[in-house]
Amino acid sequence: MGRILLGIVLGFVLMPLAVLAWFRWGHPPVAVTDPPLPMEHWITHVALNARIEREMPEAPMIQANEQNYIAGAEIYRDQCAACHGYHGKPSSFGPHTFPKTPLLWEKHRNGSAVGVSNDPPGETYWKVENGIRLTGMPAFKDVLTQTQIWQVTLLLANADKPLPPEALQIVRGEQAQAPAASAGAPK
Repeated sequence: MGRILLGIVLGFVLMPLAVLAWFRWGHPPVAVTDPPLPMEHWITHVALNARIEREMPEAPMIQANEQNYIAGAEIYRDQCAACHGYHGKPSSFGPHTFPKTPLLWEKHRNGSAVGVSNDPPGETYWKVENGIRLTGMPAFKDVLTQTQIWQVTLLLANADKPLPPEALQIVRGEQAQAPAASAGAPK
């Protein structure tokens, strides 16, 4: 009986030391091109989904209307398109990240949803506001206002529906950002 207990105690001590040694001197998968660890996707999504479920807002604080879609499209163009791509124009580097950056204007292979249009708006809002660790998705709560986060959230929640022509033009990348006034130009 004493040997069994000794074996269990040694297992609890030696296993973490072996894992630490592997991280220090082994070849853990840290490059984007490395295959994921076994169950890595499942482990990270269980925690992420539980946190989002607890903290996501229930209902949008703004209306889904043409003005908010256009504002959301402008925010998307300025803050999101570089990684997530435009409608019909994927990002050049998004597919080379780990995990791959989702294309938010692409139709799902197994359904009619586009991007995150099948997610509750509160879930998308939470992801934009807080970001997602170890994915490259930044937190925008110190960059955008709550209204701006809701505008881009509602735009993405309705990506599978017809959008106002001006908003669609922006998310296709057809409408360039207005040039900023130069510092020395007369006003």
